[in-house]
Amino acid sequence: MSYVSASHNIGSLVVTILADDDYYSETTASGSPNSGYAGFKKFGVRLQDAHKTGLGSSAALVTALVSALVVHRTVQPEKLSQNKAKLHNLAQAAHCAAQGKIGSGFDVAAAVYGSCYYRRFSPSVLAGLGEPGSAGFEDRLFAVVEDVNAGAPWDTECHDVGFKLPMGIRMVLCDVDCGSQTPGMVKKLLRWRDENREEADILWANLQLNNEKILFELRKLLHSPGADFNELRNLLLKSRMWIKTMTKKSEVPVEPMVQTELLDSLGKLDGVIGGVVPGAGGYDAIALLMIDDPGVYNEVRAHLNDWQSTVEDDFGGKIERVRLLGVGYGSEGILNELPVRYSGWI
Repeated sequence: MSYVSASHNIGSLVVTILADDDYYSETTASGSPNSGYAGFKKFGVRLQDAHKTGLGSSAALVTALVSALVVHRTVQPEKLSQNKAKLHNLAQAAHCAAQGKIGSGFDVAAAVYGSCYYRRFSPSVLAGLGEPGSAGFEDRLFAVVEDVNAGAPWDTECHDVGFKLPMGIRMVLCDVDCGSQTPGMVKKLLRWRDENREEADILWANLQLNNEKILFELRKLLHSPGADFNELRNLLLKSRMWIKTMTKKSEVPVEPMVQTELLDSLGKLDGVIGGVVPGAGGYDAIALLMIDDPGVYNEVRAHLNDWQSTVEDDFGGKIERVRLLGVGYGSEGILNELPVRYSGWI
């Protein structure tokens, strides 16, 4: 608000934030008739009691909110795409403040830019902001968002690499209804990394290298229709191996045993290429790549209908229900939307 108004007098505003159903696990109340308008159910619980599916809901909502305020106060809607860098900077500042300056920032970058190759900005970029309301905060924030702070310029790398899923591959997401608290997990993981720097650097480097190989393999498949997916399957398994090593050594549930069991069982189905626990991991929805065929999709759905974890989890988690989410792969970032979809809430 300090950035878009340049003063404390911004007038009267009523803000309603809507989160898509697939950002949260369903509750008994959320399935009731007339519990909300299309795409936005009333979940029947307080926000802090809702189970997140782990798809970057906080980053998406923060990005949408700050962009809406900027458009409302300073930017014409048709010029939204020309101001993505400023929207990114402002959303990163707001999101880092909300989460205690923890996280990669990739989820905010993806919310603004869409599918991209991203490298995190240095913590020093936001280190000198101070608290909202403190003396000079508006000027400091303005300098950060506009990237005119010579002492700590934005060093984010965010490139559109033209990524698309190859023909014949479909991405689905499966909610396990026991989402993690990202800030706490990340703090513990980073503490382990700081205390075991040499070992951790080797692990991170190998995971990074393998993830880049996955990107290159997907791009190769984009130009090689009819090729098999064996190499992609092996690379996904290798990334999971590094993630499970990270889980064991750090004692942080990046891929806990109940999700290992789920991913392994899905990987045995014909037509399933492989999957991972994306983002910060830890009981969030899993991402699954499969052959784009209705028969394969239906088999996965049938497999999940009665699936429950049977192993004793290393962190005490249990999966009692898995739900295929109504979302898939997309590459677009922030967009102006037609208000008619939200007419019931206005």
